[in-house]
Amino acid sequence: MRILFVASEGLPFSKTGGLADVVEALSKALVVQGHEVAVVLPRYRGTKATAVVMPSLTIPMGGTRLRFPAIADGTQLNGVRYYFVDDPEYFDRDGLYGGSSGDYPDNGERYTEFCRAAIEVTKHVWPADVIHCHDWQTALVPVLLRTSYRDDPLVRDIPVVFTIHNMGYHGQFTKDVLDRAGIPQGVFHTGGIEFFGKVNLLKGGLVYSDYLTTVSRKYAEEIQTPENGHGLDGVARGRADRLVGILNGVDYAAWNPEKDKLIAARYSSKDLSGKQVCKQELLELFGLSHDHLERPLIGIVSRFADQKGFDLIAEKAHEMMREDLVLVVLGTGERKYEDLFRSLAAAYPGRVGVKIAYDNALAHKVEAGADMFLMPSRYEPSGLNQMYSLKYGTVPIVRATGGLDDSIEPFDVEHGTGTGFKFKEYTGEALLFAIRQALHHYMDERIWKHIQLNGMAKDFSWKTPAAEYAKLYEAARVPRGLSSQAQSSGKAAPGAGQAGRGAGQTPQATGQGARNQKPVRTSN
Repeated sequence: MRILFVASEGLPFSKTGGLADVVEALSKALVVQGHEVAVVLPRYRGTKATAVVMPSLTIPMGGTRLRFPAIADGTQLNGVRYYFVDDPEYFDRDGLYGGSSGDYPDNGERYTEFCRAAIEVTKHVWPADVIHCHDWQTALVPVLLRTSYRDDPLVRDIPVVFTIHNMGYHGQFTKDVLDRAGIPQGVFHTGGIEFFGKVNLLKGGLVYSDYLTTVSRKYAEEIQTPENGHGLDGVARGRADRLVGILNGVDYAAWNPEKDKLIAARYSSKDLSGKQVCKQELLELFGLSHDHLERPLIGIVSRFADQKGFDLIAEKAHEMMREDLVLVVLGTGERKYEDLFRSLAAAYPGRVGVKIAYDNALAHKVEAGADMFLMPSRYEPSGLNQMYSLKYGTVPIVRATGGLDDSIEPFDVEHGTGTGFKFKEYTGEALLFAIRQALHHYMDERIWKHIQLNGMAKDFSWKTPAAEYAKLYEAARVPRGLSSQAQSSGKAAPGAGQAGRGAGQTPQATGQGARNQKPVRTSN
């Protein structure tokens, strides 16, 4: 099968969040299973290409305006072919989605052009059996295929699988983006991309794609609820028969303590002695004393945001630090949380280490050197760090949401089963109770090692998720029938019409969700 990925970022070329990891790892895993895979990305600043495949495409952008991006060849890596949409005015910028002053005001135009160019790639350069789109930046691919390209025999019948990596980011713009970007006016209705008078690109992906996926089974359930649907839960419920949750995998070529070149000592489930060496180095790197080697060390690697549960940590930080533990924190984000951790380091010198940075090498060292890894997220579509932690014998403490709930089993001391500690209620007390549970079991070396080995034995490689995606691609290739006819006529898929207003919710509740949206970010 020939599968074309369309994404706004992907390693090793561009990254702001977990989306980039998934694009690289899943495409590689599909190649290993015998499929042909190509990836279309924007050519951002610093992205090198090997050749020009198409020197100029003609892309209509509303009215009489045209743009002429090129298609560049990004070579082949791990069996995956990469292509870039090359338009320096749109993509040769300091940031991918925005700068210090916020999101780029022309993001609607930028990613509309990108979607049209991606369709042209499969039309003229790399014919595909199925297109796999990721997040709102690519959501116009299925919309355009069923409208602007519906009479084009080369592409009109290509099925689209659309993955929601984070339901919280919509790609929402004022109505005039339809004219600015050349988006078909006929899709602006409640069963299409209209959302309380605005254009919502994510909604277009939800309505017009053949199948929807999200990055864990639990998150597929959660996005159908008002709490986690961000105003689009009615649309998700309307497509429930085409919505599948597939937990992200881990690239063990990069995240494995037996092979990791970035850590102080390699180790395995058969010999954990190297983990103590890694803990010693971690204390040194964060300026903490070796006297703490026997104390439990909790690690955090994260974007600092409310979504990640840092409001709970802020609420209980001093109570947590009254426990006999050491804390190391790596990340960047909201200023209030950066200041929180700086103040904790000042209040508990020698016991709290903080690095305000994005540092992949140091992230590996935290995973290897910490005894526990804390992820108290408000919501977490998939999460990767908790799965890294299991492989490194670093016991996760997580909230039971999304991929965290799917991947971590609560430890049961009576039966000796489980891989970590979970709490359900989103409260500071529940968080503190889970931490204290972990600290209690840490005191028994035999029990703690058993928990570590339970986690290290888990396999969250991409092999199983890739096979699940392949089955879904095959299902998507079945003729779409009535659903396709409805979409190509400019109507929503069956069951999605009323859901455009958030079926099952009060307008007030949905409207509030709409006002809270941010148009850009793709991180998991």
